[in-house]
Amino acid sequence: MKKADVFEFYSRLAEDNPSPETELEYGNAYQLVVAVALSAQATDVGVNKATRALFEKVKTPQQMLDLGLEGLKEHIKTIGLFNQKAKNVIAAARILVEEHGGEVPETREALEALPGVGRKTANVVLNTAFGQPAIAVDTHIFRVSNRTGLAPGKTVLAVEKKLEKVTPEPFLLGAHHWLILHGRYTCKARTPECWRCIVSDLCRFKKKTPAPKGKAR
Repeated sequence: MKKADVFEFYSRLAEDNPSPETELEYGNAYQLVVAVALSAQATDVGVNKATRALFEKVKTPQQMLDLGLEGLKEHIKTIGLFNQKAKNVIAAARILVEEHGGEVPETREALEALPGVGRKTANVVLNTAFGQPAIAVDTHIFRVSNRTGLAPGKTVLAVEKKLEKVTPEPFLLGAHHWLILHGRYTCKARTPECWRCIVSDLCRFKKKTPAPKGKAR
């Protein structure tokens, strides 16, 4: 995608949604770490259902330790892989208390050292909680980047690096959210809704999906 087209691509997404936000519900940086870690191979909707009651009780790593493993499992048992995720969350809480004074660190290295926190989770926290221009590439962003020609790459890391390179500075903070929301609701995996896409004319995807009968953009 040409440089001018990339700028126009983001400009339209920004105009359509000036203040993009994660759909995960959280009250502070620690709760965001937990929510994102729980969202692996799960939907944001499912995570939010499980964490609403949990986050009323737990706002700090120490409170998570006080709740304990079995107490946490009871809250998140509707989430896939909840047993392993619960173990990771408790182990991460212990590290945060013992090594970081109960605070969430603001570096990728320290975040990735926490059990259950990979590069994607770390990038989400850095971007969403601390306002750093990090782009977390999930399945939606990987698909959008490759399908549109915005930042093609064979691996998640390759796409991340390409996005960091091609995304104009004014759009770096919001890029993660714009792209994930676009992939979730418009540029869908099985049937992209090209007929109502605001960037379809900039997109390199050749097999554009026509509008269903009776529907218009």
